[in-house]
Amino acid sequence: MREREVGISTEARERTGEQPVRGVGCPPAHEPVWSPHVSSALLARFYLPREHSLLQGNRCQLLRDGVEAYPAMLAAIRGARRYVHLETYMFITDAVGELFGEALAEAAERGVHVKVLYDALGSWTSRRSFFEALRARGVDVRPFKPFTSLSRGLRHLLRRDHRKILAVDGEVAFIGGVNISAHWAPEGEGGACWRDDVLQVEGPAVYELERRFVATWRMAFQDYFRTWREARRRRRRAARRDGGEVGLAVLSSRRSIHRAYLHAISRARRSVLVAAAYFIPDRRLVAALREAAQRGVEVSLLLNAKSDHPWLVHATRAFYEKLLTAGVRIFEWQRCVLHAKTAVVDGVWGTIGSFNLERRSLLFNHEVNAVFMDPRLGRLLEESFRGDCESCQEVDLEKFRRRPWWQKLCERVLYAFRKVL
Repeated sequence: MREREVGISTEARERTGEQPVRGVGCPPAHEPVWSPHVSSALLARFYLPREHSLLQGNRCQLLRDGVEAYPAMLAAIRGARRYVHLETYMFITDAVGELFGEALAEAAERGVHVKVLYDALGSWTSRRSFFEALRARGVDVRPFKPFTSLSRGLRHLLRRDHRKILAVDGEVAFIGGVNISAHWAPEGEGGACWRDDVLQVEGPAVYELERRFVATWRMAFQDYFRTWREARRRRRRAARRDGGEVGLAVLSSRRSIHRAYLHAISRARRSVLVAAAYFIPDRRLVAALREAAQRGVEVSLLLNAKSDHPWLVHATRAFYEKLLTAGVRIFEWQRCVLHAKTAVVDGVWGTIGSFNLERRSLLFNHEVNAVFMDPRLGRLLEESFRGDCESCQEVDLEKFRRRPWWQKLCERVLYAFRKVL
């Protein structure tokens, strides 16, 4: 299957669906509150909790959707010399899955150590024969908590591997919300054109992402492999190498990611921009957003108008009135499914990863987020957010209050069950 057939050419971005729905009063850009010359270490002291350490000297590139992410990921796999580590929630056996499977198998056949960890629940529709064929060609591919482990209890199966990490040779890594599936390919090329973000990382933070992969692999299979020692040596060389300017913190504790959100929002001076695929916040996050808006900070949320889990949209709307009355602005993405899990505060603090602002991510799933301190990357993410808002419809409080009674009833019922959704 050629790459063009799964819609990963750059030109395909112009053919990804209907014309955008212009929003009302899209938030404008503002002057930065920090000088571009302020160091990431100083910004970290202000926006990060004390226990979060920052790795300096990284080079980062923001990739939008599968259109930009898939070619970069495939190029890294095809250029691998020593090892490839891929951890993903969904590895679907469609056109995109076949393309990645072929790239991984070719790497294994030329002597690269290829290890793939996919979540058994997220990939339950995939063909078993596909993974068996990869194993026959030398790819060490394994499911995380397959259904055969039901004997260990239901709670054991509730903890899923929701991370999306690709790390190659200790030199480059990718982190974000994009899985291996045609959902993220353009609509005109057979995909569903889901909206998402991926961060390509080079530098010392690559080791930290690899370390998360190794920890999950060892936890699931009690397996220790040689490439981990190589990764450790790569980290020492990467730390000495003159890298980029982006400071990154790699967070894999669910509580630490949640705490990073709360801390940054509480320190916001100008803007809090959050894109959330699934948004069922806890009380502390709602309070932090309301408090920020009430003290004059621009707080804007980019949420789904339609989702792959439709009931979650109604549960999310149960929070709208409380947020809107405090001055929070809400924009609903209209064109397709929004799957991004990103945020940017004051144009300098930002996060990209797999963590959703809802209960499953907070209590059960294995997650990973990269938190960066960089005015340049923050500006890019903020411009991307504001551009997305132009394809949205802003929620008006008065119109929202006049919604049909059955919608209000549905929202109340789902809100009551928000802790189990």
